[in-house]
Amino acid sequence: MAYDLEEQEKLDALRAWWERYGTLCLTLLFLVVAAILGWRGWQWYQSHQASQAMGYFEALQTAAVDNDTDSAARIKAASETLREKFPKSGYASRGVLIAAHALHERKDLEGARTQLDWLVKNNTDAALTPLARLRLAGLLLEQEQYDQALAQLSNAPAEFEALYADRRGDVLYAQGKKEDARAAWENAVKLLGAQPAAQIIQLKIDALGDA
Repeated sequence: MAYDLEEQEKLDALRAWWERYGTLCLTLLFLVVAAILGWRGWQWYQSHQASQAMGYFEALQTAAVDNDTDSAARIKAASETLREKFPKSGYASRGVLIAAHALHERKDLEGARTQLDWLVKNNTDAALTPLARLRLAGLLLEQEQYDQALAQLSNAPAEFEALYADRRGDVLYAQGKKEDARAAWENAVKLLGAQPAAQIIQLKIDALGDA
């Protein structure tokens, strides 16, 4: 009888505990399960997105090396999809640079500019944006849009300072500002030091003579 009474007291205590904390326990369990399922779902989604982005990037690469009459259209279509649907993926920024180069080779300067403009304005990849600005400045130079080209060359990152100075010299020379161009090129040579590229820029300076 004492045993039955003790068991009943335990059951009553358990029942009381469950009435007090049961709902909380179930809620916590639900949240834990939901978090695990949500995390796995997010991982799947990220993997799926990366796989899709890679597919469009590979399609862009293929179109870039093709010489078909529709290759430019395929380049633009693949790049547009990467920019619109996967803008934060590494494939988008790298794809844009490939597209810009390929379109420039095909003499589609406006198409190439669209690519580079997007990367510069969105700044989705801090490592590639300075390169995009440099290339955009070169393209604007070709289009004789000198002020816009110079604007892209302001606030040069340290690792691009010499290249930006060289390109600035090119733009200034095109504007007829030969002394300003000389100063920019001399700065580029100084920054490059013993690097081979400095010799090429020095040839530009020498070609100016005493002008």
